[in-house]
Amino acid sequence: MKKYKKLIIATIIALIFIGTFVFLWQKSQPKEIVYNEFTPEMNEVKKTTIITGKIEPRNEVNVKPQIGGIITDLYKEPGDYVQAGEVIAKVKVIPDMGQLSSAESRVRLASLNLKQAQVDYEREKSLYDQQLVSADEFDKIRQKMDQAKEEVAASQDALQVVRDGVSKSNASASSTLIRSTISGVILDIPVKVGNSVINSNTFNDGTTIASVANMNDLIFRGNIDETEVGRLYNGIPMKITIGALQDLTFDASLEYISPKATDNNGANQFEIKAAVKVGKDDKLRSGYSANAEIVLSSVQKALTIPESAIEFSGDSTFVYVIKGKGGKKEYERRQVETGLSDGVNIEIKKGLTAKDKVRGPQIVADNKEE
Repeated sequence: MKKYKKLIIATIIALIFIGTFVFLWQKSQPKEIVYNEFTPEMNEVKKTTIITGKIEPRNEVNVKPQIGGIITDLYKEPGDYVQAGEVIAKVKVIPDMGQLSSAESRVRLASLNLKQAQVDYEREKSLYDQQLVSADEFDKIRQKMDQAKEEVAASQDALQVVRDGVSKSNASASSTLIRSTISGVILDIPVKVGNSVINSNTFNDGTTIASVANMNDLIFRGNIDETEVGRLYNGIPMKITIGALQDLTFDASLEYISPKATDNNGANQFEIKAAVKVGKDDKLRSGYSANAEIVLSSVQKALTIPESAIEFSGDSTFVYVIKGKGGKKEYERRQVETGLSDGVNIEIKKGLTAKDKVRGPQIVADNKEE
C-alpha cells in the first residue's frame, strides 16, 4: 500500500510539473497580431462646434416707480401676462415735510388772493352797473378774479400731489399706480407690500418693481473661442438644446458676433447672440442653460475611413492597405490625401477607392480571456 501511495504522489507531482511546463511554453510563444479592418464608405462629414450659453428674452424691462413711497398693493405675480399700461402695484406717498409745508402755504396765499379778487370784482361790478367805469376796466378786474380762482385750484392740486401722490384732476394718470411699460410676462417682482421704494433720479437707478419681458422673442447668448469665430457669419443656422429639456431642440439663426474679445480664464472668446425660433406651444423660461451646435463646414458625399486608421507623419498621411496572398495578409503603406474630419471619420480625397480595405488599430485581447 505504501508503494502505491508513493507512486500516486509521484505521478501527481510529475503531472503538475509537465502541466506547468506546457503552460509556460504556450505563454512564451509569439501571438499572432490581429488588426481591425475597415472598408472606405461614402458618408457626410461635418465639422461642428458646441457653444454653451443660456436662453434670454431679447428685451427685458425693469418697471420702476415715478415717485417714492411705500408699496401698499401688488396686483400681479411672477408668471402673469400683462398688457402695456396695466397696473402692477400701488404706492402710498410719504410726503416731504418741506414740500408739504410749501404747498399748504401756497393754498393759503391763493385763497387770500381769491377773497380779495372777489371783493374787488363785486365793487367793480357795482360801479359798472351804474356806468361809472368802462367795460375795459371791468374786464380786467374780472380776469384777475378768474386768475385767482385758477391759482386756488392749481395750488390745491399741487398740495394733493405732494401729500397723496395724486390729485382729482389727474386721477386717471396717477403716478401712485405702477404700470407695465410693455406687454409681456412678469419674470420677477422683487418687492413686497410694505417695502419702501424710490423713483429713478440723477443719483440712483430707482427701485425695480417688476421685470417684464416678451417670452415669444428669445435669444441664445454664449461665447465662442477665437480659433472658431472666423468661420461664423450672420444668419448661420444653429441647433439649440435646452439642458432641462433634453428631448427638444430648437432652430436658431446667428444675428450678432461681438467685435471685441473678452478674456475668459486666459482664453479669448467672443460673445454671440442668436434668435431662437419658438413655437406657440413651447414653454421656455428665461435663464435656461443651453448648448448651441454650429456646423462650421461639411462635405455631403465623401469617401471616409475611421481616423484611427490614419498614420500621421509630419505633413503627410498614410494608410496600410490590406493585400491578400495565399491566405496570408500583407500590408501596403500608401500615402493618401485627407480632408475634413469630424473627430471620428476623416475624408479621403486621394489614394483610396471604395474597393480597398484598410488596416486599423491592433486588436488588444482582454486579459481575462487570456
